[in-house]
Amino acid sequence: MWNKLCEVAIPPEVVTGIFSNISSIYRFHEQFLLPELKTRITDEWNTNPRLGDILQKLAPFLKMYGEYVKNFDRAMDMVNTWMQRSSPFKEVVQNIQHHMLEPVQRIPRYELLLKDYLKKLPEDSPDRKDAEKSLELISTAANHSNAAIRKMEKMHKLLEVYERLGGEEDIVNPANELIKEGHIQKLSAKNGTAQDRYLFLFNSMVLYCVPKLRLIGQKFSVREKIDIAGLQVQEIVKQNVAHTFSISGKKRSLELQARTEDEKKEWIQALYVFDLWLYKLNNKGKEGEGLGVYYRVFVGINAGIASTSSVESMLGTDGSSSTSGGVST
Repeated sequence: MWNKLCEVAIPPEVVTGIFSNISSIYRFHEQFLLPELKTRITDEWNTNPRLGDILQKLAPFLKMYGEYVKNFDRAMDMVNTWMQRSSPFKEVVQNIQHHMLEPVQRIPRYELLLKDYLKKLPEDSPDRKDAEKSLELISTAANHSNAAIRKMEKMHKLLEVYERLGGEEDIVNPANELIKEGHIQKLSAKNGTAQDRYLFLFNSMVLYCVPKLRLIGQKFSVREKIDIAGLQVQEIVKQNVAHTFSISGKKRSLELQARTEDEKKEWIQALYVFDLWLYKLNNKGKEGEGLGVYYRVFVGINAGIASTSSVESMLGTDGSSSTSGGVST
């Protein structure tokens, strides 16, 4: 991986910034952890059937993974920057991204293996105390790794969408998060005919897209970008057309039709969640803030848009918003 990036003229300091201390991690495994485990299992197991003592002794060295994980956000920023700057870099990185995640995944795997080992270890085993202490140390490191894994998965999803949009939209950003996507019908304002469209809902915007005709792999062209700020969503009741709702931004309104009633409610609730969060953010500290939030939640529940359980997860007991949500009123 390192050599591939250097071959396409990426500066060494950029490569080092992306891969951090990966060479130190490799040497730790090659020279210490794996040789000790191999010797114990192949040569000493009959007289000393233990693993916990080795893992506990070497667990402090797993802090090296912590350095790699702490650098992960910076590495992703650098990847994002150079993907836009260099086509050869982009081509190489798309093939090695999963390798960048492997060191982060290593600690959670150790944690799972050690948990399984403890389940099968007799209660009176001389290795139990060391194994339990090792698990405690490794679990702490695993928590940080799991957070980095989630970030990497989010970034990978953004890259997939970026490709499906033909690289036209600048969406590959650590601050962006894909919330929901799916096919939708757009109802013509002139004659009411339905047109096949596709929506991508992010935490900051809605991309209203037109499917491109392709033999392999679905791609889309962006017709409209609607900011979440100021977005309004409303259920529509029509005699001859079912499952309809509208979304309105500062520049355009769209009348849409879902395939089922459940699908319509899912879209409305997803949009509702972010509107409530923005309402809270924009009205923080203003008089009557809590009342306004509860009014909007009440409207959502009675319209069948949000369940009480989803609202409870969005609001604290004092009326503060813990996540995002809302229907504009």
